[in-house]
Amino acid sequence: MSANRTALYGLPDHDLAPCASDAVQLSPLIVGSTDLATVADETFDAVTARAPAGAVERRYVLAHALRTLSPGGRLTVFAPKDRGGLRLKKELQALGCEVGESARRHNRICVCLRPSVIPGLEDALKAGAPRQIAENGLWTQPGVFSWDRLDAGTNALLQVLPAFSGVGADFGSGIGLLALNVLASPKVTKLTLVELDHRAVEVSRRNVTDPRAEIVWADARQTGLKDLDFVVSNPPFHEGGGEDKALGQAFIRAAAEALRKGGSLWIVANRHLPYEAILGESFSKVRLVGEGGGYKVFEAKK
Repeated sequence: MSANRTALYGLPDHDLAPCASDAVQLSPLIVGSTDLATVADETFDAVTARAPAGAVERRYVLAHALRTLSPGGRLTVFAPKDRGGLRLKKELQALGCEVGESARRHNRICVCLRPSVIPGLEDALKAGAPRQIAENGLWTQPGVFSWDRLDAGTNALLQVLPAFSGVGADFGSGIGLLALNVLASPKVTKLTLVELDHRAVEVSRRNVTDPRAEIVWADARQTGLKDLDFVVSNPPFHEGGGEDKALGQAFIRAAAEALRKGGSLWIVANRHLPYEAILGESFSKVRLVGEGGGYKVFEAKK
């Protein structure tokens, strides 16, 4: 099957759902991928998807995947049983599909053909589309980190941030809430927002319109930024469904590489995460700025 007629959403698992090695990548979490929402109707003959865990996000992805299939095109979807897999069959049936289901390695795998009519399509697309938060007017989208509420870690960092000056970056910038606070200081001359989730990048472009801001779709661990005066970060610590302490540790190393001598990193972490050692290895001075509510905030200086 021609690769330009097949697509993949998320990282492949050929043991669960084989797909073409050069299929079009659609996941917003993989830099350079195609935005699923922009793909024209009936583009693909086959789509394979690693289904997201969030219910609203998952139905949005399923609906878009079906929409992009040609008549009779095949959709293969898989997910761990405890992260949405047990709901896949019913969700696809609600979208008009006749579903074949199997199980392997604690995953459910569903296969179906695009139905001639997709009931509930518009409702699923609308529910998962970008929207504004009524309380503050910021744009967000289901699936983005802490998309419908202020994350407690970000809030803990906001409570203690100083007024910055010079050139800086926000590693893992999300929808731009932290960046807006940083840019409130007139002494900040430039702020680079670095975010891996393309959906967050797109909504942050609506939220952060300050000309001093540059918004970059990239992995914060691989930015290439240098000689920064400051970095702020609320780094992720989950990847692929499980806790990964190495993620935050990699953010710390990347920040150390990006900062000039004397530059500072302001970082928040869940209290149980072991970041003190890597901070001590990467920076000359580290101080605990605040602690409470299950979080700790550090300032680390080069």
